[in-house]
Amino acid sequence: MSRTPARVSMAALAATTALLVTGFPVVANATPSAPSTGAAASQAVAGRAQLIADAGQKSTALAQSLGLDSQEKLVVKDVVQDANGTKHYRYERTYAGLPVLGGDLVVHQTAGGVTKGVDRASTASLNGLGTAPALAAPKAQAAALAAQSGAALETAPRLVVWAADNHPRLAWETVVSGMESDGTPSKMHVVTDAKTGAVIQKFEGVETGTGKGVFVGNVTIGTSLSGSTYQMKDTTRGGMYTTNLNNGTSGNGTLFTKSTDSWGDGTVSNKESAAVDAHYGVAATWDFYKNTFGRNGIRNDGVGAYSRVHYGSNYVNAFWDDTCFCMTYGDGSGNTHPLTELDVAGHEMSHGVTSNTAGLNYSGESGGLNEATSDIMGTMVEFYANIPSDNPDYLIGELININGDGTPLRYMDKPSKDGSSADSWYSGVGNLDVHYSSGVANHFFYLLSEGSGAKVVNGVSYNSPTVNSIAVSGIGRDKAAQIWYRALSVYMTSTTNYASARTATLSAATDLYGASSAEYNAVATAWAAVNVGSLPAGGVTVTNPGNQTTALNGTANLQIAATGGTAPLTFTA
Repeated sequence: MSRTPARVSMAALAATTALLVTGFPVVANATPSAPSTGAAASQAVAGRAQLIADAGQKSTALAQSLGLDSQEKLVVKDVVQDANGTKHYRYERTYAGLPVLGGDLVVHQTAGGVTKGVDRASTASLNGLGTAPALAAPKAQAAALAAQSGAALETAPRLVVWAADNHPRLAWETVVSGMESDGTPSKMHVVTDAKTGAVIQKFEGVETGTGKGVFVGNVTIGTSLSGSTYQMKDTTRGGMYTTNLNNGTSGNGTLFTKSTDSWGDGTVSNKESAAVDAHYGVAATWDFYKNTFGRNGIRNDGVGAYSRVHYGSNYVNAFWDDTCFCMTYGDGSGNTHPLTELDVAGHEMSHGVTSNTAGLNYSGESGGLNEATSDIMGTMVEFYANIPSDNPDYLIGELININGDGTPLRYMDKPSKDGSSADSWYSGVGNLDVHYSSGVANHFFYLLSEGSGAKVVNGVSYNSPTVNSIAVSGIGRDKAAQIWYRALSVYMTSTTNYASARTATLSAATDLYGASSAEYNAVATAWAAVNVGSLPAGGVTVTNPGNQTTALNGTANLQIAATGGTAPLTFTA
């Protein structure tokens, strides 16, 4: 799915359409930060519910205005309303009652109801598409099982329209379950052509992060009292709770309870210690999204997800699963290194946020953007919580020593330092594992936040080289996060690739800071620095062929000191 989804103007529409835990005793009841509760939270949930209802009521009229086939229906998924009244309606699509995979779109309307534009996952027309499959469901099921070794049927084939590659056709979607080599459960969605039986696409429904656990230090967590028993359940954050799987691999687990409100003793053998880390991580992530973006939980509906700890035996991973709306953590090698680090919690919950906003497909370039979003937001949760035992940084899984030499799992300033991730875009980057193709967006976000070159942030040294030695001036991580989140929640769709992610973030920067702002230019420059698009208009590239290249933005005064080579300096605007 390398085709760039289109942003369509109304003029065009007229013609077409990871980590080591050393816990400490924990005294509960206090919270990492005070979330919005009571009437304000209830009002926010009710307001969103009304927006959803309104979007549903206008879906038929919108479908007609967009030139959709009479058999196509829009099903509301989410609505974002700006302070000025502008609304962004996110819809899934059906055709003759069948789900359209890759048919999602976002309609942008002014406060007065005038449509300004539409972002589509696919621009292809569905007019005249037949709905009678030549291949029966049992054959599709057999093809799906054959496509995934050792798999068992999870969900029987359902008839769908596949449109994600802009070549719509009738297809069967079958979910098969199994187990990865590291013990991670797999729920593979296999899409087969309903005419030929060929496998069109496979994508994983269980989204993963990697690590060996962390320690959060002496922290406070939200609990509740039921009779004379304390529960690891936080009623101030959507009723989120933490359970003990006790080395099992299925079910909800058992809620952590006890007669006192002090949890964990700093030892791995005490199962409460890992639970404290996970529970705190969920609270910090909830607060980050609430206080930074005004998002009321993963689905923005005020409902808290839950966490399962002590999954399996010697399981060195953690994962998010939409079907249980939960995070799950293993205990690591030897069951002595729980994967309950703070940025892992932020990473996993952010998979849920992505699922409930852009819905980025977990394969190809969109899969890399999905993983990068979790790395970006997990990192931001770490900076937001700012706890002494986990120094905020741009390193992923830095406490786990998974490589045995003290190095982190991933680097945002120079992703290729892990030996597998991409520093910049190239035509085959979407063929990488999504944890490695994510490097392009991770690098972009670091550059946008901190800028290029060598520097020290929070006591950690970084050096971020760029394509053609383009110099990038950072705008700060808080502004960078606002831009990324708005792009995710308002402009990206399921098929967004790197080219269209650039467009989405530029649109977000325009909304937040203005089309001629320093922030807008920084976004364009940071993308150019990872080989996605060009420098912004007005940028100047200065080249000394004998020595180095740099790029400058805007109207800053230019001073040049040529060292090394003897070739003349050349200027290009």
